[in-house]
Amino acid sequence: MITKKIETAKTLLDALPYIKQYQNKIFVIKYGGSAQINPDLKEKFAQDIILLYLVGIKPVVVHGGGNRISAMLDKLKLGSEFVDGMRVTTEQVMEVVEMVLSGSINKEITALLNLHGGKALGISGKDANFIVAEPKANGKYGLVGEIVNIDNKVIENLINEGFIPVIAPIGSGNEVNHPGFNINADLAASKIAGKLKAKKILFMTDIVGVLDKEKNLLETLTQKEIEDYKADGTIYGGMIPKVDACLEAVDAGVEKAHIIDGRVEHSILLEIFTSDGVGTVIKKA
Repeated sequence: MITKKIETAKTLLDALPYIKQYQNKIFVIKYGGSAQINPDLKEKFAQDIILLYLVGIKPVVVHGGGNRISAMLDKLKLGSEFVDGMRVTTEQVMEVVEMVLSGSINKEITALLNLHGGKALGISGKDANFIVAEPKANGKYGLVGEIVNIDNKVIENLINEGFIPVIAPIGSGNEVNHPGFNINADLAASKIAGKLKAKKILFMTDIVGVLDKEKNLLETLTQKEIEDYKADGTIYGGMIPKVDACLEAVDAGVEKAHIIDGRVEHSILLEIFTSDGVGTVIKKA
């Protein structure tokens, strides 16, 4: 019994240098995949965020919700159309996107964090007009947006007041009666992290990280290595936009970007507070 307690104390002491290093630093966490669906993983995610918050780290959560948007569109018999892997967003679809992201998922995450002892506040880019977007690819995908401006003061003010911002990736069209824009959550998280000059950005996914051709985890990557791996086909398909979002954040001043497996319990804590980590770290050089 005493041995187990000593091991617990050692674990806490191992985390101490990281807690000191990251105190008062902003971490942006892109929350998605199984961690956003599985009830047990939801609880573990909330516990991780609250622990970060209580040790003095300033978490900012950006979430997606593609699966639940698709489910609601099917339920309403509206269906989903995809072009180049992107959901074509008509005004009717945009109503559902906003209802699911801002009205359902955002408030669910906010309530869960508050229940676990946080002080979370849910917003979308329409609030205080803090994310302004324009049509991506000249409207090829309808109301899918590309971010043109982020008012970081809005998020910083919330952080300074002790809140955990929980952000739905919906952009303002900056026009009267504009329905808004549906924004890719990875890219929204990356832009927000860059604007906030966050210490880290973590992307929670349903994979262990970036893998080589033998399916071994690549623990660290630089921009040059990513370009080489893209060229030889090691990084392909859905991983390309993930690493691109990481690179965009790092280029904008974020120290490190992490791709971690959200299916692993407490993957956030394991990545941040242990020397080994559990995912892929992407840095400038």
